[in-house]
Amino acid sequence: MTTVFLGLGSNRGDRKKNILKAIRLLKKSGQKVLRISSLRETEPYGYKKQKKFLNAVAKLKTKLLPSELFELCKKIEKKIGRKKSFRWGPREIDIDILFFGKKVIENKKFTIPHSDLHNRNFVLTPLVEIAPNFVHPVLKKRVSEIC
Repeated sequence: MTTVFLGLGSNRGDRKKNILKAIRLLKKSGQKVLRISSLRETEPYGYKKQKKFLNAVAKLKTKLLPSELFELCKKIEKKIGRKKSFRWGPREIDIDILFFGKKVIENKKFTIPHSDLHNRNFVLTPLVEIAPNFVHPVLKKRVSEIC
């Protein structure tokens, strides 16, 4: 099994309920959720003229391949009600793969580690809460050193 970190965010509907439902659906799909950060209200990133987000990071173990986990995250987003929108627009739920073990992957669908992770305090702060010593496989720094 591989240890992965997922970023979860919501700013539409019942934000807390959306995040907790995503975590339940991850568990129901066979993913072993090890730890969840505190929920944090944050300013929107990118497009600023929208409601604040609620964000968290989850640490889990998976038997899935990175592409399978990516597809599962998209399926969960759709099940919770996420609809196509513009980049950085409002959403019921957003689930991003931040890290997939020590893998470094870049393809047309996704990049692991998440390409802009080091610029996003709304992800870094909860990540430091649950895994301060995890080493970013590209930057070669502990996440607590990046924040």
